[in-house]
Amino acid sequence: MPAETAAHDCTWMAWPSSGYTLGGTAADAEEARATWAAVAHAVAQFEPVRMVVDPSATAVARDHLGSDVELLEAPLDDAWMRDIGPTFVLSTDPDPATGTRLGAVDWVFNGWGAQGWATWEKDARIARTIAEWSGAELISSPMVNEGGAIHVDGAGTVLATRTVQLDPGRNPEWTEERVEAELRRTLGVERVVWLERGLTRDYDEFGTRGHVDIVAVMPEPGVVLLHEQTDPAHPDHALREELRAAVPRPWRVVPVPAPRQLEDEHGPVDLSYINHYACNGGVVACGFDDPNDAPALDLLAAAYPGRRVVAVDARPLFARGGGIHCITQQQPALS
Repeated sequence: MPAETAAHDCTWMAWPSSGYTLGGTAADAEEARATWAAVAHAVAQFEPVRMVVDPSATAVARDHLGSDVELLEAPLDDAWMRDIGPTFVLSTDPDPATGTRLGAVDWVFNGWGAQGWATWEKDARIARTIAEWSGAELISSPMVNEGGAIHVDGAGTVLATRTVQLDPGRNPEWTEERVEAELRRTLGVERVVWLERGLTRDYDEFGTRGHVDIVAVMPEPGVVLLHEQTDPAHPDHALREELRAAVPRPWRVVPVPAPRQLEDEHGPVDLSYINHYACNGGVVACGFDDPNDAPALDLLAAAYPGRRVVAVDARPLFARGGGIHCITQQQPALS
């Protein structure tokens, strides 16, 4: 699996069309559509965007997306493409006649550990559909996993959290060793760096139980950006040293302070600048209308030299359980 910073052919997304993602009112639905569209338009500044749309929502999606984004119809339950879509990989043994081959890992998707509020019959099939559309070779995996639960540096290392891959709701019979073997087989990695857990809010009813892409990211091999909650009043403050202790030496750790907002009506927030998306020549970052937005964007600009950082208001995404990285999925370039 190439690093996210490697060249992309396109970005895949999924359009929100039903359920809790749209919310209970017309205003909620419009907020969701406007936010997904804002992310799509931001990414489209840098590379092509392909949006999977449930047939029932094609007209409204076109109204919001215009001609900047390609629409492809398929049945959907939800709109978190990072998790429901395939994880793309490239062959390491290019064929002399055909060159590098594109692969698509089809993880088992079961609604983030068979969550009681989730439906996933349609979403569980979307990775295969996208593999066919993209011309990728399908790589089936028996492991329950999501794209937001892994992050690679493209040089042999993957980050993961024990509370996701070893979740009884996902892989109850699996050992750490079996998970590592499957990640090596599917992603071509050599080393798994385990984090013990994710952010506190992520273990609430509508959380993923510890996705890594809101906690840590490697902008380049040997460098890790870590979510850092500096306020002792927030429960994630206790996670700071735990995260640092998991980072292999002599990696360089770049702490990225969390937004200053500590709570919302549901309790401690999990707002995080780590959940950004690196695309061709750019970084699409989460904004929160928070005093820490500007310094966080400066840190991202320094971590991704030569890329233009564009911020999108991610509060409507986090209110629905995810962020910008959660709704995007890169297809790496073959050349």
